[in-house]
Amino acid sequence: MDIFFSYIADGGIIAIMVFTWLSLYFISTIWIWVARYLALNSWEKSEKSSLESLLRGVPKIKRSSILSKCLQNEELKTSLDICKSVAEKKATSHLSFLSVIASTAPFIGLFGTIVSILKTFAELGNAKSASLTIIAPAISEALVVTAAGIFVAIPAYTAHVLLKRKAYELLSVIQREIELLKAATPRSEMGSKKYEF
Repeated sequence: MDIFFSYIADGGIIAIMVFTWLSLYFISTIWIWVARYLALNSWEKSEKSSLESLLRGVPKIKRSSILSKCLQNEELKTSLDICKSVAEKKATSHLSFLSVIASTAPFIGLFGTIVSILKTFAELGNAKSASLTIIAPAISEALVVTAAGIFVAIPAYTAHVLLKRKAYELLSVIQREIELLKAATPRSEMGSKKYEF
């Protein structure tokens, strides 16, 4: 921890900018991870409940299901496909931001490290003598920022993969519901059958 605080104290504006940027990334990652996971989990439970009622032969979709809006349309097949596309977009929202954080955080840390190393070499150029005892602590301080970038990237990548999997599971449930609805409705009745909500 001492190396971290000494880096901030000695690093100047670049160090503050890099750590602020990485801190915002880290906070955003945790917030997105928790909020999206809870939302997807709740949505999946609702869709599973609707799927179970369809499997029991009851053409009843919960109002909270995304498919409930589609069943009010006359053209069932087309509206179900559109609803699936809307569900996919909604389920995978914020995943691209997590991907950006996971891929850019190490580079932001590397940028801070390079600036610190350049500053160290500039100071060494003004000194009368340079030895390993002077260079080693400065380099180790500079590497703290790279470690911070990697520290931020790991949870962002993990959150991205876990949320992507959760979205896939949710979309699988929705796809099964769609297949059951299409199978239960003969082609001649595709636009006329009404479902309960």
